[in-house]
Amino acid sequence: MKNGHITLVGGGPGAWDLLTIRGLRALEAADVILADHLGPASELSQFLDLDGKEVLDVAKLPYGRQVAQECINELLVQYAREGKRVVRLKGGDPYVFGRGFEELQVCAAAGLECSVVPGVTSAVSVPAAAGVPVTQRGVTHAFTVVSGHLAPGHAKSLVDWGALAKVGGTIVVVMGVRNVHAIASALVAAGLDPQCPAAVIQEGETAAQRVFFATAETLANVMEEHSVTNPAVYVFGEVAGLAHAG
Repeated sequence: MKNGHITLVGGGPGAWDLLTIRGLRALEAADVILADHLGPASELSQFLDLDGKEVLDVAKLPYGRQVAQECINELLVQYAREGKRVVRLKGGDPYVFGRGFEELQVCAAAGLECSVVPGVTSAVSVPAAAGVPVTQRGVTHAFTVVSGHLAPGHAKSLVDWGALAKVGGTIVVVMGVRNVHAIASALVAAGLDPQCPAAVIQEGETAAQRVFFATAETLANVMEEHSVTNPAVYVFGEVAGLAHAG
């Protein structure tokens, strides 16, 4: 039997119509869809004819129910070896904290064809949904996207939070809700102005979107006060102040 094909599709931040046309075409042609929690997974039946398609929920919720990455890898290989067209539907972009390249490597090692469809990353689109531009002429010409999954000081963290506080520009933190107190404190301790504008956006680009403005010093308390949960993106930088003023 001839092997099938695997496509890693970036589904965007939440709203189904932020999915790319190329991604939609891949979903239309798929026999099997392995879908994450983020992106348009919950809306598939609203814009896609699922008749004859097998849809599997392989969500990996932060600090919640998870399908092991090894299991997802096995499913990708299994279905492709059955000759099926497989779509791995991810939130945001597969290569921005999406483990997309890891999955591509698994497919390559198994001798399977795999292509990648980029997606609209939540690191930029979710702040934009709240009126926060990550760059602005005359204000900042740079932005840094960083994972907050591991707290400052964690043995496995690859982030130099002290250097990040001094580099300037906008700082965008994804997957950092649990560690916001430690992250904000580390940045301020390393030199970030405590009054630096900040913003947090929960469930960006969905009907459940919530936005709160604060400062580097108050962000963690604001998030706690309003019970902000994942998925959420928060931003430190003058651009957050521009949005708040607007």
